[in-house]
Amino acid sequence: MLDWDRIRVFHAVAEAGSFTRAAEGLNLSQSAISRQMGALEEDLGTALFHRHARGLVLTEQGEILHEAARSVAARMRDAQAHLSESKDKPAGHLRINTTIGFGVGWLTPHLAEFCNRYPEIKLTLLVQDSEVDLAMREADVAIRLQAPTQPDLVRRKLMVGHTHLYAAESYISARGEPATLDALDEHALIVYGNETAPPAPSLNWLVHVGQGDQEPVRQAKLMVNNVIAMLRAAESGMGIATLPDYLAHGRQLVRVLPHVEGPSFTSYFVYPEELRNSKRVAVFRDFLLEKVGNESAW
Repeated sequence: MLDWDRIRVFHAVAEAGSFTRAAEGLNLSQSAISRQMGALEEDLGTALFHRHARGLVLTEQGEILHEAARSVAARMRDAQAHLSESKDKPAGHLRINTTIGFGVGWLTPHLAEFCNRYPEIKLTLLVQDSEVDLAMREADVAIRLQAPTQPDLVRRKLMVGHTHLYAAESYISARGEPATLDALDEHALIVYGNETAPPAPSLNWLVHVGQGDQEPVRQAKLMVNNVIAMLRAAESGMGIATLPDYLAHGRQLVRVLPHVEGPSFTSYFVYPEELRNSKRVAVFRDFLLEKVGNESAW
């Protein structure tokens, strides 16, 4: 039978990609981890890693064991959470995934209040514009800016977001304010770009709005695959950007062509069916609905 402690260390090494980073996370020495991995490979009679100067790469056998270890680790986290939630108060670890713009620009400032209300809940916030796999428990819950594509997820509508065109006063003073959509052809534009899929299609709307099927589309002055960077570029006076209203709200920005409505998007709070009865998920969902309902930025 495999030694679970060695499997636990292997999982940490595989996730970290190096003995050094795994040692920091486990509070063990690098030599101790190296000995554990050597012993595990001897037990299995196969190599689990290709060792390179730049780090570790899993062998085919290592990938198989890593998948099994991830599944066991997820089940152990679930068991720990369920045991914690057997108490009267919501407790345990809640891992939240959402986009960079929503997570950094809106959600993070509210988390202190949530933690004060529920001090026995520990949070991990994973912000990235690509979706994590909730079914594989890469996160417990997610806030998505469009309908989730994964099947078998519980979803709750949070709000409908709207987008408009924004620029800094310094840009308007220097370049003037476009009076029509056609006039955007003569302005510096800031968009998300197509290097990676944007979290909401509206972030590239600016390059073709008002043009119909005309080709080519407008050329952007800046393409940056991060909506916070788009916001900062607009605030610096670099150009005109399509931004969600919740992100531009309260900023020193001018709404350009205010009569023109950008695309809207519907956001959802989603989580796996197995967490339907989780207290920590329920209180976080209700907290989000409360905060969304109190906002004027939508």
